[in-house]
Amino acid sequence: MNGSTQDPYLLRAARGEVLGRPPVWMMRQAGRYMKVYRDLRDKYPSFRERSEKPELAIEISLQPWKAFQPDGVIMFSDILTPLPAMGIPFDILESKGPVIDTPIRTQAQIDQIHPLELDKLQFIPKILKALRDEVGNKATVLGFVGAPWTLAAYAIEGKSSKNYSIIKGMAFSEPAMLHQFLGKVADQIAVYVRYQIDSGAQVVQLFDSWAGQLSPQDYETFALPYQQQVVRQVKQTHPDTPLILYISGSAGVLERMGQSGVDIVSVDWTVDMAEARQRLGSQMKVQGNMDPGTLFGSQDFIRDRILDNIRKAGNKGHIFNLGHGVLPKTPEDNVRFFFETAKQVDQLLAVHA
Repeated sequence: MNGSTQDPYLLRAARGEVLGRPPVWMMRQAGRYMKVYRDLRDKYPSFRERSEKPELAIEISLQPWKAFQPDGVIMFSDILTPLPAMGIPFDILESKGPVIDTPIRTQAQIDQIHPLELDKLQFIPKILKALRDEVGNKATVLGFVGAPWTLAAYAIEGKSSKNYSIIKGMAFSEPAMLHQFLGKVADQIAVYVRYQIDSGAQVVQLFDSWAGQLSPQDYETFALPYQQQVVRQVKQTHPDTPLILYISGSAGVLERMGQSGVDIVSVDWTVDMAEARQRLGSQMKVQGNMDPGTLFGSQDFIRDRILDNIRKAGNKGHIFNLGHGVLPKTPEDNVRFFFETAKQVDQLLAVHA
């Protein structure tokens, strides 16, 4: 047995090995659809407490691991988690999502952004080390970060947005100021990715969730260069750690995602997986991309969709996942069926060939 076959399955796929089946995990696999999570949330209503208190974040991260044994265990956290360590405080309200009380709107505020104070993020290594100890080589531990455009959008809008008019207003009327902010954020996110890797993350996913709201031209100006800046800095020190890029609503910028320098592009469900592979080229590894809504269907329907997705993706360089996070109220039995089916897919494909 060579060394690589002892490595966790997802890590081997992320490196491009040909495997009998794709590894499988789910975005937001720890969360509201699970009763154990809802019970814990009732006891600890503050999201920041749940994500920044190591014993709670560890317990939540491991809830789906104990229930479903996915191939990837992702740290329970939030993309905004590093912002206070850069001088941008935030809160998360259960009904509204993230709120930044003093949004970044002026040059003076941008000047006050400071390098990441890692001592304010000491819960991160505790969480990641504990997850690695718990799952061993049976699963890959994933870290994650927000990409610069999306973090800037939160910081400048001050909350979730439907049309991103404030950050786009800044982009189109004061681009030099926004570029300066994006560059500062990118430098600190690169530090944060390296910190997660040094703490035990074996793969890191970058969420540029809101970059799909940009036209291709503006993506190339305001999102792509800063994704590249993060990836370039991380690869200088950690060349062997696979990086994944995810964007929601990414059909219009898919090829450009492949120019970011990441190892794996996570595809959402608005693109057919066979077409995504064609558009990204045979060298790019992919993740995804089943519609989370399919998990409300019958188990026969779910099985057929899983087989279709995996057939289209092929047997190399594919991590099976949803095209976005698992939805609240998704039946837990269907989540279980999703994982069980994906893990037996080599036999099922032979039967349904």
